[in-house]
Amino acid sequence: MTKRPLYYSAFVMNTASHVLHGLWRAPDAQNHRFNSLRHWTSLAAEVDKAGYDVLFFADVFGLRATWNGNWRKAVEGGIQVPVNDPSVLASAIAAATENLGIVFTSSIVQDHPFNFARRMSSLDHYTDGRLGWNIVTSFNANMFRSFGHEGTLAHDQRYEWANEYVDVTYKLWEGSWDDDALVQDKERSVHSDPSKIHKINHVGRRYTVEGPHFTSPSPQRTPVLFQAGSSPAGQLFSARNAEGVYISSPTPADAHKLTGETRALAAANGRDPQDITFAQGLSFVIGDTHAEAVRRNDELKRYLDVEGVALHALGDAGIDAGNLPLDTPISALGEFTGIQSFSRWAAEISGNDEPTIRDMAWALEGANRVVGTPKEIADRLEEWREAGVDGINVYHATLPASFREVADRLFPTLRERGLIGTDKSGTLRHKLLGRGDRLPDTHPAARYRGAFSDNSLADRVPETVGSV
Repeated sequence: MTKRPLYYSAFVMNTASHVLHGLWRAPDAQNHRFNSLRHWTSLAAEVDKAGYDVLFFADVFGLRATWNGNWRKAVEGGIQVPVNDPSVLASAIAAATENLGIVFTSSIVQDHPFNFARRMSSLDHYTDGRLGWNIVTSFNANMFRSFGHEGTLAHDQRYEWANEYVDVTYKLWEGSWDDDALVQDKERSVHSDPSKIHKINHVGRRYTVEGPHFTSPSPQRTPVLFQAGSSPAGQLFSARNAEGVYISSPTPADAHKLTGETRALAAANGRDPQDITFAQGLSFVIGDTHAEAVRRNDELKRYLDVEGVALHALGDAGIDAGNLPLDTPISALGEFTGIQSFSRWAAEISGNDEPTIRDMAWALEGANRVVGTPKEIADRLEEWREAGVDGINVYHATLPASFREVADRLFPTLRERGLIGTDKSGTLRHKLLGRGDRLPDTHPAARYRGAFSDNSLADRVPETVGSV
């Protein structure tokens, strides 16, 4: 059987410093121009023309954990602050591109599902069905407090919230309007058929939503659903809901285990396991020879903010190590989420049996980076595809140079090897899954098709005798 090509997602954030902190200072970097609309439309047009399938926006909505007791380091280093709303770019990007999928992150905390569903349907119309939603539950305490909560909810409680949130959006997207409700018949003066538009009357623990949906069915109805949770609760949520899962496995073997587990969970929940795609996060440094690629990788590190990388990683784990020297052993920080992975990577890369914060930062900086010639990188991508990966989420160092380099120096070899597709047209769902524009019948959202019968909108108002 012929293997499907991998799809390629250009991974960005509407901020100056996304993952490789400090690189915005490089002379050729345009990362700092994130406030410019032209910056984003030009970048989108370039990656669209180059053959990328998706422009994927990460997002955060709160300050990172403190470093040495305050947020000074994060703010001075531009470490994901300030960050602009990526959703407002979608229409402009759609107008500047032909085939590029547009995926952005939105948290269940930051918007009511009724309003969010309307925005997404509108954007799916304006993008001709090229829209995707990366669903996040968020854990940032500053974000929760800014939205009026006392603090972060427990992990599994956030996924309970997420389950109801997506349920509301599914009802609105899939069940509120029949396919033929939008008539637009000028001769009969009928724009929409009220008998085919339904209130959803959702009553749940967090939301009460009467409806109906205020946007007619868009090309995909439900945008393509992405998720990146790797915890047991997150993995189960992905298995039940996601069509695209972003992963960051350290090796193809780890990816094979993760993709196999998630697809088995999907089957156990009544879904076709092939209705989920997995995109592995990777960055690339390319050379005509291996030695040249290694040299260029070393040059890349000149502008890296090692302390910023440590802040990002440890801050997510709830650790403030800002008052400690970078040569402090990781073991001195105590037990925290991810310490074993951090320590293992740092020990392997540094050769230090007692890795330090500095070792950990360098390990994370180079994690999932492939350094080599186009042929060497293509060989590695073959391994990832064999492991069950369907796409590559391409990390950047500098914009637009990183994406341009991959397109110019790597994509030609990938086309020769059948590792990148040539047909980029159609809706995002059809492009990634090859199964049409709409969600399959086995997806949980499909149960709301034709499920609602509240047609009170179609009832005629009785005439009132003697009214003034």
